[in-house]
Amino acid sequence: MVLSLATFSGAASAETKTLVFSAIPDQDQAQLMKRFGKIATYLSKELGVPVKYVPVNSYAAAITAFRNDQIQLAWFGGLSGVRARLLVPDSQAIAQGYEDTEFVTYFIAHHSTGLQPTEEFPKAIAGKTFTFGSKGSTSGRLMPEYYIRDVLGKTPKELFPSVGFSGNHSRTIALVEAGSYQVGATNYKVWEKAVAAGKVDTSKVSVIWKTPTYPDYQWSIRGDVDAVWGEGFKERVKQALLNMEDKALLDAFPRSRFIEADNSDYQAILDTAKEIGLLD
Repeated sequence: MVLSLATFSGAASAETKTLVFSAIPDQDQAQLMKRFGKIATYLSKELGVPVKYVPVNSYAAAITAFRNDQIQLAWFGGLSGVRARLLVPDSQAIAQGYEDTEFVTYFIAHHSTGLQPTEEFPKAIAGKTFTFGSKGSTSGRLMPEYYIRDVLGKTPKELFPSVGFSGNHSRTIALVEAGSYQVGATNYKVWEKAVAAGKVDTSKVSVIWKTPTYPDYQWSIRGDVDAVWGEGFKERVKQALLNMEDKALLDAFPRSRFIEADNSDYQAILDTAKEIGLLD
């Protein structure tokens, strides 16, 4: 069950000193609960403090929880991480998946469109119905919209008769597969995992284009955690993430390993968001 931020008071207290973390809801909640419940157990063991995962119902809610110290650690996308860190002084990106340094978005299309895979941007998507993921998603909105505007020279509303925001990548795939939208933009990791699990009918929907690479997901932590848990705690959290070797935990993301991250790694995301008007 997703907790409402209005009723959730998850900030670490002096009595319990529970480290609370969350993640952007980029997939269905059942998948997220399965993944992050195991991460909470792992971190609690490694750090020697109680660690709790709390789901949120939107990208904006994850950012708000981070800003309000309802969570101290978060698995953000590139854009949501930039937004959250701008709101919390001294917060830092501390770890990213090895694959997150060169992330891509897949453009997918229903087979009724006749659109075929292409190395070049698929200009023929103009005039089709189109769905993004969440409005705050890097792979599901920011980067695909950037390339749409850059290549076609118009906004999505000007190009597509219907523009949707599915809310998450799994939903985007389902909507395009069902023909509710003719074309969509989705996280390549979510697509590949769903295909491997037999959850996508590839006789109805397929990938037609992938974007150039960009930096995406990362773990971000508030800058005041050392004041709560003691000097060096932020570094301990970072090392626990970097030292994660359990294949079951990594496969749940899915990532091969975690590597160091820095706020500067996401400057390109900040610049792109400003360029298309998603950040001031």
